[in-house]
Amino acid sequence: MQFSGCYTALITPFRDGRLDVPALRALIERQIAGGVDGIVPCGTTGESPTLDTAEHLEVIRLTIEFAAGRCQVVAGTGSNSTAEAIELTSAAAALGATGSLQVCPYYNKPSQDGLYLHFKAIAEATALPLMLYSVPGRAGIEIAPHTVARLAAACPNITAIKEAGGSVDRVSQLLQEVPEDFAILCGDDPLTLPFIACGATGLVSVASNLIPDVIARLVRACLNGSFDEALVIHRQYYPLLRGLMSLDVNPVPIKSAVALQGHCSAELRLPLAPLSPGNTTDLAKLLESYNLLSC
Repeated sequence: MQFSGCYTALITPFRDGRLDVPALRALIERQIAGGVDGIVPCGTTGESPTLDTAEHLEVIRLTIEFAAGRCQVVAGTGSNSTAEAIELTSAAAALGATGSLQVCPYYNKPSQDGLYLHFKAIAEATALPLMLYSVPGRAGIEIAPHTVARLAAACPNITAIKEAGGSVDRVSQLLQEVPEDFAILCGDDPLTLPFIACGATGLVSVASNLIPDVIARLVRACLNGSFDEALVIHRQYYPLLRGLMSLDVNPVPIKSAVALQGHCSAELRLPLAPLSPGNTTDLAKLLESYNLLSC
């Protein structure tokens, strides 16, 4: 499987403390209708740290069921515990996921050798294609380019990385070290155009929860080399993309935005707190300026 195109880091809708299954189905239908290439359940945007194991696997199972083969389902099954990551990944494979997103272990801050051994153990325990996920702002460490290269050489099913460190330069660094067919995907919506211009093959998007058709069109334009078209989309939607990342920590603004559209509840799980009244007003004004409140 090739990791390329627009993937939605899907929010997990809750209602009264439980998974809102009808809302999840409707969200997935919107993504597919919008033309995304894949859906990523149980990532950062899906509040995976607050899902228990049964809920985690139920979200993955339902996403696979509702997607019904119409797009890739790249299940977030990473952990800061290698054993737990192996367990979740094996279960996702049995459920029919087409790939797995493996976050850089957080809190325990392993060395690069520790990261190598962690991801290698997961890769050896599954046949699923794996996408590494480097997000130093949350994990406290990055997956160094030389570690990515070691893993790509040692593990045939580690074929991609979601790069969410906010640095376009990392794309060029990685391309110097990884095999030619190794995929690099942008993990920050506002950086989509420069990432793909430097050699990335797609995007794992937060904003596509809200505007899947626009983000899918942006990614396609970039991948087709239509950078004039892509720049027009980028400039038009940049204030929205920045707002969704700056009003509060992800996924608070994006879930609030989708809720303002009426597609789910704004309910979050502690320790995430609701968007403040002032920021909610600012978000509503931002959505209104794009005529998104009636979508």
